[in-house]
Amino acid sequence: MANVTFFSGETIPLELHKVRIAQKLQFPPIRQRLQAISEACNNTFLLETKDIFLDMLTDSGVNAMSDEQLSAMMRADDSYAGSATFTRLGDAVRHLFNTAFLLPAHQGRACEHILAQAYVKPGSVIPMNYHFTTAKAHITRMGGRVEELVYPEALRPESRELFKGNIDILRLRALINDVGPENIPFIRLEAGTNLIGGQPFSLQNALDVCALARAFKIRTVLDASLWQDNLYFIKTREEAFSHMSTKEITHTLAAAMDIIYFSARKLGFARGGGMCMNNKGIYDELKGHVTMFEGFLTYGGMSVREMEAIAVGLEESMDEDIISQGPQFIAYMVGELKKRGVPVVTPAGGLGCHLNAAKFVDHIPQTAYPAGALTVAVYLASGIRGMERGTMSEQRDPDGAERLSDMELVRLAMPRRVFTLSQVRYAIDRISWLHEKRRVIGGLKFVEEPANMRFFFGKLQPLGDWEEQLAGAFEADFGDAQ
Repeated sequence: MANVTFFSGETIPLELHKVRIAQKLQFPPIRQRLQAISEACNNTFLLETKDIFLDMLTDSGVNAMSDEQLSAMMRADDSYAGSATFTRLGDAVRHLFNTAFLLPAHQGRACEHILAQAYVKPGSVIPMNYHFTTAKAHITRMGGRVEELVYPEALRPESRELFKGNIDILRLRALINDVGPENIPFIRLEAGTNLIGGQPFSLQNALDVCALARAFKIRTVLDASLWQDNLYFIKTREEAFSHMSTKEITHTLAAAMDIIYFSARKLGFARGGGMCMNNKGIYDELKGHVTMFEGFLTYGGMSVREMEAIAVGLEESMDEDIISQGPQFIAYMVGELKKRGVPVVTPAGGLGCHLNAAKFVDHIPQTAYPAGALTVAVYLASGIRGMERGTMSEQRDPDGAERLSDMELVRLAMPRRVFTLSQVRYAIDRISWLHEKRRVIGGLKFVEEPANMRFFFGKLQPLGDWEEQLAGAFEADFGDAQ
């Protein structure tokens, strides 16, 4: 990847692309933001684009496409069967992962659905480094349970551990011996663990997990949606493999895994997904589920135009100059906030900058959803939409008891090739101001709570008038400025 040093001595990320299509942004003033978040019932998922300045909710499906991707979309073959588009996508996946078979699906959670339908039954136990909301929901819906096996250091927001996404091999072995390998349909390894700050696993740890699984004849499943970030960290942090190319690292991991699935809304810069594998028996087990739930085996619920874009995007995901930009921008934002005393997850991971809400607003109890409240406060202070990754993102226990999350985070996602450095600096400025005013922020409570995935659609209200107080503090310091 490019090695750029500034004569001034500054350490700042440099975009290795140029903008050729621009989209105008809205910049609503503070009173409009206050009204908008109230109408959205204090759930940033319910905000409208017109009320948002910088949308850092997610990196899913909102990454900037390249000129090569856009041009590829024009050659799409929409034949229902035997499509040349599917052939090109299959070739791209084989080139990336060196796998023989591809099963398309409309996005990553569709793959999770199929895997759960095919393999999970009541009493099944699924070990993993850490859960993702939809992956866990599909497993528990089928009567299985998730066992998270990260090391304790992974759940400490501030740390020097470079690979917080690693599985504890001793705990994994103990679990297999305890529940029996026959009750473990697969072990799931998530690249760039989403809910603990986009933290990677090491290649060596992944290979050790796969070796143990093979010894017990247990399938291994890789969620590769955030693989490009994880790949960057292996390349730059894991000395034993730093001499390998991005493709060699990818092929080494893929050869050890039984099933790889991905959301192309993240990996591939487009909208779709799929599963790939080398074992024809596994392919035959899963292909009927694709046809039943997603579509024919040559499109799997995807638009052929998107499939063409994914084929190009997967190749771009091996370009070190492309995969380095996101982590470098995130590291810059994390570093600058840390200098200003703002509590953030360290080391900087992939996907986005993660604020440690448990420390940022340590006066708010978990039952009052501190990460959710801080997400609202960030929006009020800046017009930036982030995402709660804490107790709101968990589901209640069957008896209705609140399940408190291991971490209370606000995720400020960094979609690939989207934001400029000046926009990131604006975010740093407003979040730093908010940290000075953090004692004004209060909690939230649900007034309408869906039984499943409540963080998507739930409606909340503030405990007290802290939102009005925060708006008043903003006006006192910034006047009529946004």
